[in-house]
Amino acid sequence: MRLTPAFTRRAALLAVASSAALLAACASLTPQLDAPAQLRAANRIGWGANQAQLDQIARLGWGDYVEQQLRADANAPLPTFAQDQIAALDISSKPLLQRVQEVETLRKNQDKPPTEPERVAARQAYQNALNKGTREATHRQLLRALYSEQQLLEHISAFWFNHFNVHQYKREIRVLVSDYEDRALRPNALGSFRQMLGAVARHPAMLRYLDNDQNGIPKVNENYARELLELHTLGVDGGYSQRDVTEVARVLTGFSVRLEPEDPKLPARFNGQYRRDGLFEFNPARHDFGDKQVLGQIIKGRGADELDQVLDLLVAHPSTARFVSRKLGQYFLADQPPAEIVDRMAVAFQKSNGDIKATLRPLLYSSEFANAPPAKFKDPQHYLLSSLRAGFEGQAMLNSQPLAGWLRRLGQGLYDRQTPDGYPPMAAAWNSAGQMSVRFEIARQIGGGVPALFKGEAADAPKPAPAPYKLDAPPLRPRLEASLGPATRSALAQADSPQLWLALLLSSPEFMVR
Repeated sequence: MRLTPAFTRRAALLAVASSAALLAACASLTPQLDAPAQLRAANRIGWGANQAQLDQIARLGWGDYVEQQLRADANAPLPTFAQDQIAALDISSKPLLQRVQEVETLRKNQDKPPTEPERVAARQAYQNALNKGTREATHRQLLRALYSEQQLLEHISAFWFNHFNVHQYKREIRVLVSDYEDRALRPNALGSFRQMLGAVARHPAMLRYLDNDQNGIPKVNENYARELLELHTLGVDGGYSQRDVTEVARVLTGFSVRLEPEDPKLPARFNGQYRRDGLFEFNPARHDFGDKQVLGQIIKGRGADELDQVLDLLVAHPSTARFVSRKLGQYFLADQPPAEIVDRMAVAFQKSNGDIKATLRPLLYSSEFANAPPAKFKDPQHYLLSSLRAGFEGQAMLNSQPLAGWLRRLGQGLYDRQTPDGYPPMAAAWNSAGQMSVRFEIARQIGGGVPALFKGEAADAPKPAPAPYKLDAPPLRPRLEASLGPATRSALAQADSPQLWLALLLSSPEFMVR
């Protein structure tokens, strides 16, 4: 992605100055957390506490642990058994362009066989190739969430996917989604919001999902432009108008996807204007080169660089700082995050020009983050991942399909959200009687050990030699019991096996919140 030189210099200076000031302020305010506070903080910064994570927090202290998490490396390996599984996947070994072209060949040929049974088989082969893309991406994401020591990175990467949501069942997005996560989102998840916004705007998954591949003169498509303003940056009440939507859509004309290996033949007047990066293309022959006006500022018609000017405007707008900061507060802390924390986050976002580390520090170092009683109702992803991290620490998951199936049953399947707003963060979306009934059923299954997770093998997974499977009292048990109310402790005291103890714990009111 190309950034303007002025933006790059300004962002770098502001980020350094802001980060230095925030680090100095945070260093003077960092508390030494007692054991209950460490458990609360661990449950909020990642996918659920386990004993190894709590030991690390106790050893480093909360401030050093936070800074270590903020410095996460998106390319750092997982434990060997998990990394070997990821390395064996096609999404790790085959370039995106090759995988997309293989699927496109299957699509084009699916109706060509001479007999109906052959055509049925060809259509199924095409669907299988598409499904393999999200099956592998799901397996990789769940391994990362369960086993990475970089819990903040994995946790916030899921936040950004939800923020910049795409739906797997549109066009060939099932093949694109793994690259979308690894090239547009994770490398920027703790970096520059501006860079991530630009990477998303040029990724074929987003361009396909919101129909910008159909946006070009003479027919302008406003789908992506509207969501860019309403859901990705300013927010629905962020101060933009319908005219701004139309003008941004004009800026986005020509930003598209090209599957063909060769570039298009264009008239000589467009020499030097065409851009391509993998499947992304900017086709100047489809671009509106007239001047535009966005948020009161003139955007001179000059081609692909217009988008960078618009994204700079959006990131610098105070509505974006507040909208993004409040969503982060909702995700990490509470459905109604404290206004003063959101205010401090928004100030940090603006001063640093969207530096995500700087924006998170006022939240992660706040007294509420470690000391506020658990009140954020867990959505299905948080509930299931925290259940496995608490109950099966040290066990090697070889087959993620049962976990993926539970997520779908609970209404939060990975890549399944059809609308661009992503899954809702509020408790009201997840605490219905029907949802709780399914959770209790799954809690019994998890308490029973779910051997299919640890002994079974997902399709296309390697065959490592796992540690002997066993279900014993989880290492986290003493620390979890200390956080429970009298009624739950009384119920757990009557459990006559580790299996029943775990099932009761996962069904308790205390485990439903973080």
